[in-house]
Amino acid sequence: MSSVLRQIWSIRVMLIMFLTPLILLPLPLYIGTQEAKAAFVLIMMAVYWITEAVPIAVTALLPAFMFPMLGVVKAKDIAPAYISDTIMVFMGGLIMAVAIETWNIHRRMALRVLLLFGSEPRWLMLGLMVSTWFLSMWISNSATTAMMIPIAEAILIQLKGTSEALKEQSDHIEEGNQGSDEKKTRPSDKGTENINSGDNDGDDGDIQHKKICKAISLCICYAANSGGIASLTGTGPNLVVRDQAETVFAQYNEQSPISFTSWMSFGFALSFILMITCWGWLQIIYLRCRTACSCCSVDPLRKSNGERVKQVIREQYEALGPVTYAQGSVMLLFGLLVIFWISRDLGGIGGWGDLFRDDYVKDSTPALLLVLLLFFLPSKAPKVFCMADKYNDKVGTPRPLLIWNDVHEKLPWALFLLLGGGFALAKGCKDSGLSLWIGEQLEVFKGLNPYVMLIILCYLTAALTEVTSNVAIATIIMPILSTLAINTGVNPLFYMIPAAISASFAFMLPVATAPNALAFSYGHLKITDMVSAGFVLNIVAVPLLVMATYLWGNAVFNLDVLPPGFKMNVTQNADVTTI
Repeated sequence: MSSVLRQIWSIRVMLIMFLTPLILLPLPLYIGTQEAKAAFVLIMMAVYWITEAVPIAVTALLPAFMFPMLGVVKAKDIAPAYISDTIMVFMGGLIMAVAIETWNIHRRMALRVLLLFGSEPRWLMLGLMVSTWFLSMWISNSATTAMMIPIAEAILIQLKGTSEALKEQSDHIEEGNQGSDEKKTRPSDKGTENINSGDNDGDDGDIQHKKICKAISLCICYAANSGGIASLTGTGPNLVVRDQAETVFAQYNEQSPISFTSWMSFGFALSFILMITCWGWLQIIYLRCRTACSCCSVDPLRKSNGERVKQVIREQYEALGPVTYAQGSVMLLFGLLVIFWISRDLGGIGGWGDLFRDDYVKDSTPALLLVLLLFFLPSKAPKVFCMADKYNDKVGTPRPLLIWNDVHEKLPWALFLLLGGGFALAKGCKDSGLSLWIGEQLEVFKGLNPYVMLIILCYLTAALTEVTSNVAIATIIMPILSTLAINTGVNPLFYMIPAAISASFAFMLPVATAPNALAFSYGHLKITDMVSAGFVLNIVAVPLLVMATYLWGNAVFNLDVLPPGFKMNVTQNADVTTI
């Protein structure tokens, strides 16, 4: 029996790939409605995404040929979803991030932040989290984690080496003191006492070091997940809700209030609070004060540890050398991009975007403009500006700030397919009427308090994102939530924005996000460590999100007001029901 089960398990991927569409065939063949055909594609993609029987980027290509073949959406209408304005914004931001990585600017920023914080474990952990949190707003979470984990490893090795060296020194001093009292202690008792004492000290030191390793590994992936919430381009679900919001609002002749500025106004503070919450929780479970906790006591060991760790960080920072012309140019372009994104639409008080009529200019415009400059501008100062630059003595055209090979190797192309496939799936569900049908079935919750419903939706999304891609989950639920909100007389963004953010609350499992998997791969963590620490954070994060939605989310997005275009739809639905 066990051998049969093992054989079935070995071919599980093939079984999922072929049995899923076969089981779902009655939907398009027997029922045959447009909604059933769209449900066939939706369920099959959900199964493939959750089980990862097929690479998630490959699964994202299914709408491009299945919706046209099933007669749900024309091919010429579904294809543009894969290269939308939202994807161009994401592409521009990621290419800028590639330039930052290419010139090692992210490492310089991270080490500089670490030098500003103390050298005790708790402050080192905060320094690592602040660096990771800030970088993950602009650079992909996985790239930020991959850069920060080796820095943390170097610090942990130094902490371990310093602790062992100072412990040996302390043991020699203790042995000398015990030798002077030899006459007062029996030899056998003295030997036993020393052995036991040494064993206990060693065990305590190893246990404490392992806890520090676990805390620092978790703090980096938690900070990366939290930082992605802060900016619109920080993580995929943010862009999913932005694209869906623009589609839904345009359908009812309304203007979506989601912009780079409005998102940061809401997400930045929430992201920072969440990061500090993670830091505090990790201190409670791993660095709480005990007699064996070196970071809580004032002694030579603590002082020497701090000095050695700070020296390691300083050496790594100084090894980078002075800021080069290329690094300064990339940082200038990055700063301009952030300024252009923030100032295009300042939320009702104007912005440079008002200089262009009819929304001709979007966030993708400055992103692509500055990306093009990366390929045009040289990486070395011209002689007219730097006559003494030894590199300019060489004959030939200087290397531009960015070359295509860098972009080709470092850009996560699969993520663009995943986002595009999600947008295409959402379009198919909307055009077929499936989203409307699901929303109508959910009207049974109409009498439920909106905030209670919001809490349920956020916990459900946070649970689902632990086992599958956060972009996939956001893509599946956004059309459903928008229809549910409209049919129950609630602003669609009231459900959509918190649910999209909840998709980033992946704290429990290594498979939940790439940062979790990277942190887990270094060997300091067990799955039980991640589950025990992440479960509490998943529970706490949702109330923090709902609190933020109530306190300042309403002010930023007018979530407590249903736009007039949606009110007309609710009135029409009520009239139809009455008839």
